[in-house]
Amino acid sequence: MHYSWDWLIFFKPSVTGEGVYGLMLLRGLLWTVVLSLLAWTLALGLGLIAGVARTLPNRAARYLSTAYIHCFRNTPLLVQLFLWYFVVPELLPVDWGNALKQMNPTTNQFLTVLVALTLYTAAKAAEQVRAGIESVPRSQKQAAMALGLGTVAAYRHVILPQALRIVIPPLTSDFLNVFKNSAVALTIGLMELTGQTRQLSEFSAHPFEAFIAATVIYMAITYGVIVLMRRIEFRVRVPGLLGAA
Repeated sequence: MHYSWDWLIFFKPSVTGEGVYGLMLLRGLLWTVVLSLLAWTLALGLGLIAGVARTLPNRAARYLSTAYIHCFRNTPLLVQLFLWYFVVPELLPVDWGNALKQMNPTTNQFLTVLVALTLYTAAKAAEQVRAGIESVPRSQKQAAMALGLGTVAAYRHVILPQALRIVIPPLTSDFLNVFKNSAVALTIGLMELTGQTRQLSEFSAHPFEAFIAATVIYMAITYGVIVLMRRIEFRVRVPGLLGAA
């Protein structure tokens, strides 16, 4: 195969007239980072609530959280994204559905991916939180109750501080998956990093350089997240509890 490599393609003017080709990757990277950070922040909060609910003595709370987790955790993210983008607007009241359809396309796409990615990731995070809570010795909760703490206070001051420290490693994996899963935004037209990379490869006729550059960017992001989370894990670890991990 005859292929003419040109790594300077990122500094050449784009055929779209919107600056050099490298700016396409930077715009895509910005969408990816903003989308991923927002989705992870929201997912962590929702996952914490759902994970705690699964361990409560209240049967209704357990059933509702279990139904949510099984629904969103056991179906493909792409299917959920298509449901939110194509199906949900048709099921809403006419005025609401029309408002979504008439929204700015980029805003609509961003919000749709944010909702889908948040709910999908939160279901996974909830299972990590549940596992962390259940790994805390039962005697810890019994001791908290013996001191007069209620259920909320026991979770807040005794159980969750230990459980969250235990689940930092698996939550790191979920955090990395958010960045990688954000690539599904391409399927409904949001030009995040993968979408911009595909456009760059088509416009410039240099697909190898484009996708290699995108791969390096994804690897740099994930490596940075791993280093950051390892430092957090080291700083918050419980001596004697996680030291052997």
